[in-house]
Amino acid sequence: MASAEYYMKLALGMAEMALGQTSPNPAVGCVIVKNGVIVGLGAHLQTGKEHAEVHALVQAGELAKGADVYITLEPCAHQGRTPPCADLLINQKVGRVYIAALDPNPLVAGNGLAKLQQAGIPVELGICQAESLRLNKYFMHYMKTKKPYVTLKTAVTIDGKTASYTGDSKWITSKQTRLDVHLYRHQHDAILVGINTIMQDNPRLTTRLPRGGKNPIRIVLDTNLRIPLDSHVVTDQKAATWIVCGSNAPEEKQLALTQLGIKVKKMSNDQINLSSLLVWLGKLEITSLLVEGGSTVLGSFLDAGCFQELIFYVAPILLGGRQSYPSFAGIDKHQIADGRSLHFKSVGMIGPDIKIIAEPVKVGGEDSCLQES
Repeated sequence: MASAEYYMKLALGMAEMALGQTSPNPAVGCVIVKNGVIVGLGAHLQTGKEHAEVHALVQAGELAKGADVYITLEPCAHQGRTPPCADLLINQKVGRVYIAALDPNPLVAGNGLAKLQQAGIPVELGICQAESLRLNKYFMHYMKTKKPYVTLKTAVTIDGKTASYTGDSKWITSKQTRLDVHLYRHQHDAILVGINTIMQDNPRLTTRLPRGGKNPIRIVLDTNLRIPLDSHVVTDQKAATWIVCGSNAPEEKQLALTQLGIKVKKMSNDQINLSSLLVWLGKLEITSLLVEGGSTVLGSFLDAGCFQELIFYVAPILLGGRQSYPSFAGIDKHQIADGRSLHFKSVGMIGPDIKIIAEPVKVGGEDSCLQES
């Protein structure tokens, strides 16, 4: 007979397959086992659709009675877009429930676990907890801060350049790396760039995986609304486009963009405040944001401390040159000690390139962006 950890890892694998499809809900998997035999499997596939427990219980049918249930996240205990899963488990008279991690959603937050226990169902909490929290890191961060989890992504030469002095940047990294980037696009709610990227590259900012994928909402930081009306992100209608500008941006350009179906967000000041922007995005249930901007935009997020993760793709190319573009611009630092300390989470190869995933070392227990007004 397989171990409890084995079944929970199976449930986690199922949840991971739907990562990027369930926002603003978490990705959840469920496995039901009766007498050492798997009788039900389920994953939450999309917001508003059946939760993982429902799929697994339907598949198990009468065999759910007295069975062991493995769920990657605490079952909901409230009526939302779907009925409470804790009640369904109780009604089906399951034998024991294993939960990887509690749900930080205030509407759940231990209530699902308590309901099961009050109904006399034994509950074991914490199997593969770290893996569950890591799988739903966007959701967990959003529930705690009401702001999206921000991932900064950059592709650089081995000497840290993102473009030549002419602005040419195609292509620094390999096809394998570019495919990996499209997977991140599929998994994020929104993607953000600055107006300079639009003006220079005219990108589509869509997901182009071999078998398709979900397009993120495209967000452009454009203080003075300089974006050309014939830009791909304006005209192609392949994904929603939101443009964020300053208070002094021309009204006539805003009207023209609105008539083309583009959402325009005017900030209260003549400049764009990143913390205020993230608060606004959070209110619109954007739980994750992939920042693919150039050095100016990346430097702004660095200076504001508004990020939770960084992805560096390093190509085996030496570019050199004093005027070549660095990966991060922003405020010049007086000394090395003024830089932002990072923790390398993973370092590996992807095709001929190096992929580094890092996170900022927190100062005072929180990211500085969260302390802004």
